Amino acid sequence: MSEADTQETFNPWSVVNLVFHHLADLGLHPVLGESGDPAKAASELLTAMGIGSAPDSAGPAAAPVQDMLADLRRKMMPGIE
Repeated sequence: MSEADTQETFNPWSVVNLVFHHLADLGLHPVLGESGDPAKAASELLTAMGIGSAPDSAGPAAAPVQDMLADLRRKMMPGIE
């Protein structure tokens, strides 16, 4: 398979994470889940930019990322764990 035949992919949840932190760093207060699934919009953005969405089965995030997300969930959604 040539390089031209291989579509680049990226996990939509990584886009959600990046945008969430960027907005929070700017002093905004993003929320997750109240207005629908943000991964769908992130997937559409990736498609519009010529990048495929990595499947959910692409594997779990690296341990440091999982730890960071767990901390974020504890801060943003206390009592959910």
